Amino acid sequence: MFKTKYAKRVFEALEARLSHETEFLQAVHEVLLSVEPVLESDPKYEKNAILERMVDPDRQISFRVTWVDDAGQVQTNRGYRFEFNGAIGPYKGGLRFHPSVNPSIIKFLGFEQVFKNALTGLWLGGGKGGSDFDSRGKSDGEVMRFCQAFMNELYRHIGANTDVPAGDIGVGGREIGFLYGQYRKLTNEFTGVLTGKGLGYGGSLARTEATGYGLCYYTAEAMRQLSNDDFTDKTVVISGSGNVAIFAAEKAAELGGKVVAMSDSGGYVYDPDGIHLGLIKEIKLEKRGRILEYIKNRKNAQYVADKKVWEIPCDIALPCATQNDIGVDEAHKLIKNGVKVVAEGANMPTTPKAIDLFRESGVIFCPAKAANAGGVAVSGLEMAQNSMRVAWSFDEVDAKLQIIMKNIVEQSLTTAAKYNLGNDLAGGANISAFERVADAMIAQGVS
Repeated sequence: MFKTKYAKRVFEALEARLSHETEFLQAVHEVLLSVEPVLESDPKYEKNAILERMVDPDRQISFRVTWVDDAGQVQTNRGYRFEFNGAIGPYKGGLRFHPSVNPSIIKFLGFEQVFKNALTGLWLGGGKGGSDFDSRGKSDGEVMRFCQAFMNELYRHIGANTDVPAGDIGVGGREIGFLYGQYRKLTNEFTGVLTGKGLGYGGSLARTEATGYGLCYYTAEAMRQLSNDDFTDKTVVISGSGNVAIFAAEKAAELGGKVVAMSDSGGYVYDPDGIHLGLIKEIKLEKRGRILEYIKNRKNAQYVADKKVWEIPCDIALPCATQNDIGVDEAHKLIKNGVKVVAEGANMPTTPKAIDLFRESGVIFCPAKAANAGGVAVSGLEMAQNSMRVAWSFDEVDAKLQIIMKNIVEQSLTTAAKYNLGNDLAGGANISAFERVADAMIAQGVS
């Protein structure tokens, strides 16, 4: 329940207007609840209608994407780009290609991105985009034609100092290459307008690994500060098996953890000997296959279909798949099995009631907008390299990433202490990011 009339009034008005956008309302509700201590302490935010301005994107762009498949049949999809808030820098956020994409999904992701980007300390605004295009079963030629058609509209709205998209679910190196090639052709310029590019044409070393690595750097620092502990000899369970999950598994193992389970949309694999990461990479990154194939080469591994990975006992849980992956039932299972840390690698993968259960049980909870900020942090570093026409080494980028993630933990805990929130990493992160963006909005006047 809201304590402040201001937050309550803004949310109820938004809910009445957008009752069908459940994911977006969930994201807004969580943030508004957590920033109430700031609203109570300073009337300037209500005076300047900051909440009303924050919960509405600066602009919402939607368009039809028309392309031709390999059979010569014309296909249509819907495309979106929501530029949410540019008070502290150019809009920055991924493009998601997935059948589930709709305005509510894009808005929740864009809203979260505003706060995530602010936490990095870099000069980045927040936005998000995508399409309901499904690349599964499509040839490279079909994916290319779709990406080109998508960019034929998107290019009008983006630019190196305006809006810089990146990848997300369904948009990897292949798609970024096709998108960037079309952008370059349409604009006749070579700029850092997309991040996650290939190393041969302006990409940054460590970008592929950044979100997964950053998640583990954040988790390790949170454990160090809150429980004087680390990954050493900890059992780790991860949902998902895409880039974020794979490189989180890689770094967790490097830091001394033992990853025993990973998943995809069909089910999960459990390997008591520890997940063989090379095999996962081969199946998921090279072959674009299903995780079921893992058990063909690992005699002690088991595959469980149509179930979530959270029934496996673990010390550290890293949800790296999709939103609302951990609900109340999953939280109860994790707590019963002794989980010590839950750190979000995906966007909003834990429901509010599940988060409450973790807090009540003393589980260290690391929120997505802070814990998975490593990807956009290195995207920001890619933008810096593009602007300077230089390329940093992997170690240089990785060192900067570690500093950024550690600073986010420190900043969140300092802010939480300032507002008497104890060790609430989520509350501290939300308030810290809110203050940075809101104060910039006020300084720039009504616009």
